[in-house]
Amino acid sequence: MTNSKSSSNNSKSDELYAIAETSGQQFWFEVNRYYDIDRLNAKEKDKITLDKVLLLKDKDSITLGKPYIKDAKIELEVVSHKRDKKIIVYKMRPKKKTRRKMGHRQELTRVMVKSISIGKSAPKSSSKKETVKKESIPKSEKSTN
Repeated sequence: MTNSKSSSNNSKSDELYAIAETSGQQFWFEVNRYYDIDRLNAKEKDKITLDKVLLLKDKDSITLGKPYIKDAKIELEVVSHKRDKKIIVYKMRPKKKTRRKMGHRQELTRVMVKSISIGKSAPKSSSKKETVKKESIPKSEKSTN
């Protein structure tokens, strides 16, 4: 019985997923799944693109960013806006007879992941240009001084 469970877990780990940063948090995104993130300024059925992808796993390879992966994108579709359950915030200063009780409900946006993609052609040429400019200017200035 344990072998069949581990084989199903292995097939699940071979799927495409990405870890991205949004709303000051990091999320594990998989295609065709729903996620609740902090409220976004978007209407229902709008498309949103996340560019801050930290990790991307295909069936064959894992790509890590330093800190982000260039040209990696996650396409999201806004499903609905809602509010989280209420939490109680209670502050008390002992021996001072000071108490404050407040409630808070976080505003959320429910999104569905439509696609995860990466492009590889553009960043190589732009990084070469940057290294040439950085190396040529400082060396000439340092050698004359």
